[in-house]
Amino acid sequence: MTLEERKEQSTTRIFKAIFPNTTNHYNTLFGGAALQLMDEVAFICATRFCRKRVVTICSDRVNFNHPIPAGTLAEFVAKVSKVGRTSLDIDVRIYLEEMYEDSRELAINGCFSFVAIDEDRNPIPVLD
Repeated sequence: MTLEERKEQSTTRIFKAIFPNTTNHYNTLFGGAALQLMDEVAFICATRFCRKRVVTICSDRVNFNHPIPAGTLAEFVAKVSKVGRTSLDIDVRIYLEEMYEDSRELAINGCFSFVAIDEDRNPIPVLD
């Protein structure tokens, strides 16, 4: 499998309905909840890409472009953007969708970096 095929195959999508238990006092998705879900979908993508243990080492410039209100849907899309020797970067985008309309817009985006590790938590090559 080529690197590009591996990247495409590891693209990960998760949909979430935004309920009041994940919103702030403005009734929009709490930033911390968004970051947690972004890290989770990035982790899944990174693991699917290399099929090794990975840990988050960095999150870079998360842009909160539009609030995500309760009662909407959010699609979390994670894609491998860069592959190093022991690390990889995952771009994550959150798209906001109205439940009962055909609308979709980019609400939040950011980048998460992971390193592949062995059983002793030492860095290892991402790909063999």
